[in-house]
Amino acid sequence: MPTTAPFRTRSYDFRLYAGENALANLTGEADRVGAKRAFVVCGRSVARGTDLIDRVQDALKERYAGVFDGVKASSPLPSVEAGVMAAREAGADLIVALGGGSAVVTARAIIILLAEEGTAHDLSTKYPPGQTPVSPRLMAPKVPNVLVLTTPTTAMNRAGTAVMDMETHHRLELFDPKTRPSAIIWDNDALLTAPASLYLSASASAFSGVATGVATSNPNPIAHGDRLQALRLMLDNIPKLDTDQDGGDVRLQLAAAAFLSNRASDVESSGGGGGFGIISALAHTVDTLYEDCSHGAAYSITTPPGLRFNIAQTVAGQARLAAALGADADDGGEESLAHAAAERVESFYRSVGMPLRLRDVGVPQSDLTRIAEDAQKDFYLHRNPRPVQGGADLIRLLEGMW
Repeated sequence: MPTTAPFRTRSYDFRLYAGENALANLTGEADRVGAKRAFVVCGRSVARGTDLIDRVQDALKERYAGVFDGVKASSPLPSVEAGVMAAREAGADLIVALGGGSAVVTARAIIILLAEEGTAHDLSTKYPPGQTPVSPRLMAPKVPNVLVLTTPTTAMNRAGTAVMDMETHHRLELFDPKTRPSAIIWDNDALLTAPASLYLSASASAFSGVATGVATSNPNPIAHGDRLQALRLMLDNIPKLDTDQDGGDVRLQLAAAAFLSNRASDVESSGGGGGFGIISALAHTVDTLYEDCSHGAAYSITTPPGLRFNIAQTVAGQARLAAALGADADDGGEESLAHAAAERVESFYRSVGMPLRLRDVGVPQSDLTRIAEDAQKDFYLHRNPRPVQGGADLIRLLEGMW
């Protein structure tokens, strides 16, 4: 009897360039989409602390239409709206996202708000009480975008984006497959511009997605193969970040790992699978609410407890993860092996210097109820193997994390 659940795969039209001077391919990509007014979206540190704007301008030549350098962490809505105004004034027909996850997400949000009628609140996913979340269909044509990355962001090849409402400090989630990039560029020198601590944070976030993906239920062979390779790349290369002397190859390998993880998620979402949504929901909330908590720290703190929370529903998957992380089955068999998964993940995070407790990143114990309430409005919470029984389950889990 077959053990693999029925599945399908899908892909979209894009090109990926990697290695030395990969940024030079931006010229051809602008040609390919017929761009006349290419507009750059980045953060201030990239614009003023690196030579990347000059390199992009050299590649685009007369098509360079300017830069918005107001990208901020977590993509706050006022920053996004300022970027929309700047891109509209520039007459942008191509957006070049230059930087890490915040630049990529801000660029996608700008593209959506440039094209659609309504505000970000109007266009975001809604959560009717007791019902399935509803994402509005965003049908307007979108200008293309190209990514020139400086970190291995898990946002690079996704269709969803999220911006932060500064009044509520809650994520507004927008979904539009037409905002996927037409090209992704991993230029060695560009990847080397990010501080090692930032690169570690982005890699630690991606590691969570890879590990929980390996532990997913009913993996199909294509997604599972991508994730196993991503896991190998991360285990080999994350510990080398502090001593990377090879001209950016370690960083490029980690960018590849993040890409493989996301490609696997696309395949898995078409059939089979089942993510550890409680991890993403809590990590999103903590990352958004607390400036002292990096993106990677949010995941290093929430991933081991999230695995333990779902252990009864994912024994086979977590045993698979533990084996991939080098654990050996003992007399306890599969269940004993499964319980080793969270310990292995936690040990790896500890070995590379990532925090494991909420109190270590400035989260006060008095805020746990607030975090639990906010996380219940996150789309990913509805994709968790063990049903979450409201705030009580989340508060108990958060108390253990604190």
